[in-house]
Amino acid sequence: MPDSSSHLAAVESGRESASESASEATAFAPRGAHWLIDCHGVADTQLTDVNALEALLCDAANAAGARVLFSHFHRFGSATDAGVTGVVLLAESHVTIHTWPEHGFAAIDLFLCGDTHPDRALTCIERGLRPVRVVTTRAKRGS
Repeated sequence: MPDSSSHLAAVESGRESASESASEATAFAPRGAHWLIDCHGVADTQLTDVNALEALLCDAANAAGARVLFSHFHRFGSATDAGVTGVVLLAESHVTIHTWPEHGFAAIDLFLCGDTHPDRALTCIERGLRPVRVVTTRAKRGS
């Protein structure tokens, strides 16, 4: 596969071959699994530890077979019991979390494309957060 700059130049000049275009269209088709995961009854200490949440979501992405590109997590305010928001950017899309420790609740957005396994990510997240109840909404994107 050509590097992106030479590929772009070939496309712009109209020199891209039909077979190359078809194979890339299949490889990068807009399809994925988008899961909205609501975790209820999570211990407040599980929902305030920025470093542990970042490690958990990166582990979940790796368990799913995804490739982590970047992550950024933020605690709201200076109190140690404040909620956290975070994103793990993946080559295959993303995982995000928003926590409300005062309600024992975490909202997780898991969007994975390609040959990945969202069920494995969910198992990892459930083991890490130990929620009392999980509600998962699954959508197929691009179908």
